[in-house]
Amino acid sequence: MGSVEEHSSLLEDGLIQQDESSGLYTGDGSVDINGNPVLKQKTGNWKACPFILGTECCERLAYYGIATNLVTYLTIKLHEGNVSAARNVTTWSGTCYLTPLIGAVLADAYWGRYWTIAVFSSIYFIGMCTLTLSASIPALKPAECVGSLCPPATPSQYAVFFFGLYLIALGTGGIKPCVSSFGADQFDDSDPKERVKKGSFFNWFYFSINIGALISSSFLVYVQDNAGWGLGFGIPALFMAIAIGSFFSGTSLYRFQRPGGSPITRMCQVLVASFHKWNLEVPQDSSLLYETQDKHSAIEGSRKLGHSDELKCLDKAAVLSEAEMKSGDLPDPWRLCTVTQVEELKILIRMFPIWATGIVFSAVYAQMSTMFVEQGMLMDTTIGSFTIPPASLSTFDVISVICWVPIYDRIVVPIARKFTGQERGFSVLQRMGIGLFISMLSMTAAALVEIKRLQLVKELGLAGEAVAVPLSIFWQIPQYMLVGASEVFTFIGQLEFFYEQSPDAMRSLCSALSLLTTSFGNYLSSFILTMVTYFTTTGGKPGWIPDNLNEGHLDYFFWLLAGLSVLNMLVYVFCANKYKQKKAS
Repeated sequence: MGSVEEHSSLLEDGLIQQDESSGLYTGDGSVDINGNPVLKQKTGNWKACPFILGTECCERLAYYGIATNLVTYLTIKLHEGNVSAARNVTTWSGTCYLTPLIGAVLADAYWGRYWTIAVFSSIYFIGMCTLTLSASIPALKPAECVGSLCPPATPSQYAVFFFGLYLIALGTGGIKPCVSSFGADQFDDSDPKERVKKGSFFNWFYFSINIGALISSSFLVYVQDNAGWGLGFGIPALFMAIAIGSFFSGTSLYRFQRPGGSPITRMCQVLVASFHKWNLEVPQDSSLLYETQDKHSAIEGSRKLGHSDELKCLDKAAVLSEAEMKSGDLPDPWRLCTVTQVEELKILIRMFPIWATGIVFSAVYAQMSTMFVEQGMLMDTTIGSFTIPPASLSTFDVISVICWVPIYDRIVVPIARKFTGQERGFSVLQRMGIGLFISMLSMTAAALVEIKRLQLVKELGLAGEAVAVPLSIFWQIPQYMLVGASEVFTFIGQLEFFYEQSPDAMRSLCSALSLLTTSFGNYLSSFILTMVTYFTTTGGKPGWIPDNLNEGHLDYFFWLLAGLSVLNMLVYVFCANKYKQKKAS
């Protein structure tokens, strides 16, 4: 007979299971901050989301307050050339989307999403303060230009500036992969009503991102260009502090998912075990493969995954050898893995082609903060006596997103639902494909504007002068609006795809992988810029993208990206048609 304590524990477990079945508690294994089961009526759902959406809005305001006009700061204040400034911006932006791999592994394996966000937010805030000081203290920035003589920044000035900049990049690593997943965790997967709301959450999550971006690309860009960069960087630092306060304010309402151990370790175990058993045959009956007999998976916080037929070589990791059948000991995870563990790795491999096609799209998106801005610098930026900062044109990208999110959620989805019969109107894969097509149109629009601009340069004989032509900067609006529309389809589709199709205990990691496409897109943009400069400047030619764009052919660069977008879309359509959905219990 068991002890009184054991009997009491079993009784409590039974009561909790009864409450879960009756709908009082969540059915997806979520807990409160103390690790106790949570009541559905008092936690999560939309009541917890304002704090998370507020955090994301303020954090994105802080981020875009730096990123939107960074190329201007590098060229005007640190006196860098066009190509060098664009390369530094895209390299930093790429790093901001690479560091989420660090935060994702920490969140999924050890700390959980909540504490990962908390720790990295503090690092982020320190970086913002460092950047503000570098732009405020005269000794930390180079002297102003005197005529055409612009003293370069000293190594120590560069060091302080880039130290703050890359602290921000590290800080984003714990926030980006966790906030969207943490928000989606507030909706119970086992409840059909809450599961539908989760789809809307991703739309409004992206909406909150762009509210922050709208303030940055309009108000903050104006402050930076007219009131000074110290204040222009200090305001984003203040909003980052507000983001941290907003996040902690909702703690009592949050639902938490327990970390499930290192996903990287589990994937390595599958590879080692399958290699160790390379000589064993996989049984035709998948039910003979090893899996725990419990209701829940052996992986903390994860549902069991159904067996899939592809990549059978990995199934060898779940084949029971004769020695393992006879042994009554617990299996060695480096020699025998569960079907769920094997399927985790299979899912990541199946996701890879879809993931890879997002890189070219991100390279197109990167042009908004680099070549679009440099193009706008040589256009007419005046309305009467008012001068429009070229970087503020990204406001129209944000306005496009803010308009498209409710239109998509309230109008497009119900109409599409009538034709497709799908709950969300379009499937996630269809949604992403539409966005890829629109991104190609945005590059076409940018190329046409540049053709017209260069035509005026030729007519007015301005090729040898780095001066603006009498073509209104508002001709750039269509290319920004098209990029915004493509974001609503592709970026939000990626958020949904990588959350829904990822294994339960790998959601932060898969969110980080979706962000990694943005990182690689920025690196790809830097690589293309470098290659274009190398091949087009041979023989003393000015090249496509010289410091004086009036001597170049930026339109050729935009056509190149449009062509890559078409090829990328064709590859995506092929991969999307082949993709097999996750099967979770």
